[in-house]
Amino acid sequence: MKTNSQLEHQSLEYYLSLKYPMSIYPEEDGGYTVIIPDLPGCISQGESLEEAIENINQARELWIETVYCSGKKQIPLPSKLISI
Repeated sequence: MKTNSQLEHQSLEYYLSLKYPMSIYPEEDGGYTVIIPDLPGCISQGESLEEAIENINQARELWIETVYCSGKKQIPLPSKLISI
């Protein structure tokens, strides 16, 4: 298992390859909103589920690239999915 200091020095490609759990919410008037809870503010929408997933994947990449390049905060690792 890697320590936090080892994780801080991972490449951008490493972070982009991580799979984050998503929360998907159907909208009353059609379409979907998708949120990645582990990445604060990473949210997107789409008129279809396919479009919403495509949009959130682009938002995730931009979120990670922005945080990685700014160096202002650490990129969180994906949380575990919990079945309810």
